[in-house]
Amino acid sequence: MTDFIYPKYIHANAPTTGILLCNLGSPEAPTAKAVRRYLAEFLSDPRIVEMPRWLWKLVLHGIILRTRPRRVAKNYQKIWTPTGSPLLNISRRQLALLQQQLAPTETSTLKFALGMSYGKPALSDALESLRAANAQRIIVLPLYPQYASATTGATWDGITQVLKSWRWIPELHFISHYHDHPLYIQALVDAIKDYWAQHGRPDKLLFSFHGIPKETMLAGDPYFCESQKTARLVAEQLAQQLEQQVAWQLDWSVTFQSRFGPKEWLQPYTDHTLQALGKAGCKRVDVICPGFAADCLETLEEINEENRGYFLQAGGEAFHYIPALNDNPSHIKALAAVLSPYLNASPSLQQAQITAEASAQRAQALAAGQGDSVCY
Repeated sequence: MTDFIYPKYIHANAPTTGILLCNLGSPEAPTAKAVRRYLAEFLSDPRIVEMPRWLWKLVLHGIILRTRPRRVAKNYQKIWTPTGSPLLNISRRQLALLQQQLAPTETSTLKFALGMSYGKPALSDALESLRAANAQRIIVLPLYPQYASATTGATWDGITQVLKSWRWIPELHFISHYHDHPLYIQALVDAIKDYWAQHGRPDKLLFSFHGIPKETMLAGDPYFCESQKTARLVAEQLAQQLEQQVAWQLDWSVTFQSRFGPKEWLQPYTDHTLQALGKAGCKRVDVICPGFAADCLETLEEINEENRGYFLQAGGEAFHYIPALNDNPSHIKALAAVLSPYLNASPSLQQAQITAEASAQRAQALAAGQGDSVCY
């Protein structure tokens, strides 16, 4: 019989607080092989496709993974950068800027990690890096402003699956949404105003959110309502600020993109709306996607290329995509504000930090074989 070997834990190490940023993920390369591997992981998640596993497995491996990767890879090739995936690059910059703002010195007890629900860097690797830094509190911020089971819920599943194997479960704070946070709303307002200051104003502003099946909303998912509230708050602030400057009325609406499969999804659909606007004589439409914290395939290719084509082919004259908040200073400020209520250590952790140095001294004085076991 083989004895279990557990990693040695140094009890005298000072405890830290971990901040884990999460997003969906990207394939490792814009190739059919890499996309197939990524889609196999992504589409195998029960949170993503809710149907009997045996049936979905037949469809996924018998049809989708045989045909879809090649087509999706071509779309990724359109947006891929010399340094890789836009989503991953932007997420890394977001993490670095948050770290600069919240923990500017090397002596900070805040430790940062980036994890993706699918692909790399994996949630498991990010969590292990925080465990190695002795993070006894972990604050998880999924970069999905509006909660959805398929995104935020899937992040929770991935994290708890990893923690099942941990001996010491850290104090966990999971931020499930920030769709109406004042600084997030202000960041969106500022992004739109800055864009219009450079490019002028449209006849119509669309808030395009990623879609989910309608039955998911009917089963209790709050995503539809949270998306509507985000758009309403932004539109109200825009109208209030802009109409005071000039006699101009904001015309806006909410739509949903990225349908998949034969089921009915949240409506109105972005592509159908853009086609209808073009046919109705709308000359210029601007689209912003508030549900995406970073530009990715769904914004750069689906919206700014595919849906641009729908509008122009239907008779529209000018299509403008307003970029995601990405690493804008106002966005980083908003994310820091979302995290800030959770940053103060709990009394038990504060005491642990105070006594860590004394504990290390006691550890050195203990008998051989017990030197790393310290009772605070």
